[in-house]
Amino acid sequence: MLWSLLKILVFVALVALLAFGAGILMETAGGVQITVAGVEYTLGALQSVMALGVLFVGVWLFLKLLRLLIATLKFLNGDETAISRYFDKSREEKGFQALSDGMMALASGEGRLAMTKAAKASRYLQKPELTDLLSAQAAEMAGETKIAGEAYKRLLANQSTRFVGVRGIMKQKLSEGDKDTARQLAEKALALRPKHVEVQDVLLQLQAQAEDWAGARKTLSTKLKTGTLPRDVFKRRDAVLALSASRAIVDETASLEQREQAIEANRLSPDLVPAAAMAARAYLDQGKKRNAIKVLKKAWEAQPHPDLAHVFAQIEPDETAQQRVKRFEQLARMKPQDDETRLVMAELHIVAEDYPEARRVLGDLVERSPDARALTLMAAIEKGEGADNAVTQAWLARALNAPRGPQWLCSNCNHIHADWAPVCEHCTSFDTLSWQRPETPELVSVSGAQMLPLITGTFPSDAVVVQDLDPVDDIETPRAEAEEDANIAGDSEQLPADDAETRAALR
Repeated sequence: MLWSLLKILVFVALVALLAFGAGILMETAGGVQITVAGVEYTLGALQSVMALGVLFVGVWLFLKLLRLLIATLKFLNGDETAISRYFDKSREEKGFQALSDGMMALASGEGRLAMTKAAKASRYLQKPELTDLLSAQAAEMAGETKIAGEAYKRLLANQSTRFVGVRGIMKQKLSEGDKDTARQLAEKALALRPKHVEVQDVLLQLQAQAEDWAGARKTLSTKLKTGTLPRDVFKRRDAVLALSASRAIVDETASLEQREQAIEANRLSPDLVPAAAMAARAYLDQGKKRNAIKVLKKAWEAQPHPDLAHVFAQIEPDETAQQRVKRFEQLARMKPQDDETRLVMAELHIVAEDYPEARRVLGDLVERSPDARALTLMAAIEKGEGADNAVTQAWLARALNAPRGPQWLCSNCNHIHADWAPVCEHCTSFDTLSWQRPETPELVSVSGAQMLPLITGTFPSDAVVVQDLDPVDDIETPRAEAEEDANIAGDSEQLPADDAETRAALR
């Protein structure tokens, strides 16, 4: 309110001052005489002031028009002027608007529209690092891989966008299945951005798939140095890579370096079962039984495994069955309640023909976790104790259709592997295999269902349901009589030829 009143008072004062000045000029005598082309003009004081003001405005307008003319001539000549800056600003505004619309279209999944907006932004803007990137991503979304590849190649020319171009072409090569080229591009991308996590992971996986173990260990060290990988995970994966580099240890022609790599892998990760097994074999080849026993014991304490038991048996290949049972008690005392310990000791007692002890060691495993191995061992115990063929065959029938137990399982895709490998053969993930029971139930194979009547002595005419087999009830039922009529012997020679565990248990 006061400010408005003050402005009004100032305006009134100025008007009054001008009026007062005009009045003084009108009352002032004299003036200005101007002669133009022989004509004399006499101007009074007020007229003289007005003429001076008109002259000043005229000169100002003349100078402005002259500057406009000069700017127009420079604009036509291609020089930067206010006019060119005006049009540049207008184009820039249109370009950024097109770029913004293209990014919104890209986020909305409209690839074609994003390509159109990217082309428009490219015409208006002189920023290829933005427009080419938008063009490449929009072309990829629209399925135009060739256009996207050309855009990524243009990004290679600029040092600030070179990494984006290399990474984009790398992903294209991966989608095309050209893993060798993708690996080379990933190496260049990692050299440009050593801390980029995605490029580190992609390069590590590609190197593992190509069995470039030395390069993979170098990449793994880069992940540790840049802080993108915890040290404990680094040790585990470094051990996996060292183990992978030394897998030729199983051959008789394995070099000393490969044997040392196997030992190094076990040192890096003592709980890695394949590393422990291979390191123990390396020590055995060198005649260092104590070192082999130490390695196997440490690994068994972390995780009992059949491969460890197999190598432990190789330490004394010429010992008797009773001596082997006594020696394996060293491992059994470490993990007495572990399922693998029970299975191994039960099998050793069966070989030593100590069937009551084998039954005691096996315990409730056949009820708590009835897999094929435990049920097969139970069949061997029954046969060794002189049970009827029907009882043995019933156990074998259950074993034929039971789950296989712990296996090498990929934690990424749940694919089951026969042997350990650093890379999953199904999803190509690195270091995802672990020894565990599959969560999904295993399907009974057709061949197993076909072999079942040969074991149990029942045939399709008997109308026996495989899933209803019970080893106790079946002994005193007509099914047992049918087995006797069929005269199917229970010796190990008549078991399925592909069931190696069954034959081994009935040795």
